Amino acid sequence: MDPVTAIGDWLEGILLGWGLPAGLVSAILALLGVVVMCSLLLLLDIFLVWVERKVVARFQDRVGPNRLGPFGLIQPFADIIKLLIKEDITPAGADKIVFNLPPIIALATVLLLWAVIPLAPTVLGADVNVAVLYIVAIGAVGTLGIIMAGWASNNKYALLGAFRTVAQIISYEVPMVIALLVPVILARSMGLQAIVGAQSVWFIFVAPLAAIIFFISAIAELGRAPFDINEAESEIVAGFHIEYTGMRFGMVYAGELLHALTMSALFSTLFLGGWRGPFVEQVPVLGVFYLLVKAFILYYMIMWVRYSFPRLRIDQMLGFGWKFLTPLALVLVIVTAILDKLLVGTFQVQPASPIYAISMLVANVLIALVMIQVLRSYARLQRQRFPDDRPVAIAPEADFKELVVQE
Repeated sequence: MDPVTAIGDWLEGILLGWGLPAGLVSAILALLGVVVMCSLLLLLDIFLVWVERKVVARFQDRVGPNRLGPFGLIQPFADIIKLLIKEDITPAGADKIVFNLPPIIALATVLLLWAVIPLAPTVLGADVNVAVLYIVAIGAVGTLGIIMAGWASNNKYALLGAFRTVAQIISYEVPMVIALLVPVILARSMGLQAIVGAQSVWFIFVAPLAAIIFFISAIAELGRAPFDINEAESEIVAGFHIEYTGMRFGMVYAGELLHALTMSALFSTLFLGGWRGPFVEQVPVLGVFYLLVKAFILYYMIMWVRYSFPRLRIDQMLGFGWKFLTPLALVLVIVTAILDKLLVGTFQVQPASPIYAISMLVANVLIALVMIQVLRSYARLQRQRFPDDRPVAIAPEADFKELVVQE
């Protein structure tokens, strides 16, 4: 019922039977696990290319890939072959060493995040007790890769895209980190395995506002519409990766797609119970299935938002992050911490009890209602500052009558 652990024990027995030291055996098994995990993720990334193209085709009333293989399933492999045989061009004047590193960083940082995501009760790369801090740190390294790509390309559009990325990532990293503190407070641990274990009730029902803030911030971190201002095709011609061709562009694109699924898996782990589900205790490998199902549902929602909303202006995007999401996240984490201290420390309420969950949910609802009233008051003030009696261009009556006659 636990094939991953069984295969690991079998390989460990074989290697120890060959007379290898126990430390070397552990290193070999760890390296083998990394290779297998990365290979499976890259194969899943190829499948995401097909999923993305089919879903956007349905949203835009098109067919999508349907020629190569059944339902166009072989189309991603044709795209990979095309990228492999296309010429990799390094622009004149570019810093060659720095220019070649960002595609590797873009894909490697996403793969590194899966090291701490628990796939099942017994399938986990590393049970780090500061996994949430690790996630934030790895995200910062990915941002560094984008800055390197824009600076090393010797292209003003790439550099402008990198500058926009700095502003965007900093603006939405703050509310995301603050929202991450809410499940940490609820679970009393920064380890993802402990956070999953603490979700007898999914945290999305205990702290829905934190889940919404994390979801919006994650879309902004991904640079997807409506927050794709860092690679706005109509303004800066694809932004920071404009000079990348061939497989180097393929690695950047693969990292972007896999990053969306990674953020969906993180959301599922933090707010949807992760691998928890029916019969996981009896069949631990079912946890992988439950986690992937939740992650793909979130991935579909990210695609839904991407292909439904127009791009925001950069001032609107930054204003939304600093003036709305960050204050809301701060209020939420303060209220959550105070209420948790009162319930657990003063009234001796257990964190896993229904009273605790209902109290936290009521607090989230009250914060949402207050937020709505504040927004309505702000909108009222804006309408008073800019009244509706502004001059409006109206065609003369004679011209209007002449137009009616002509029609």
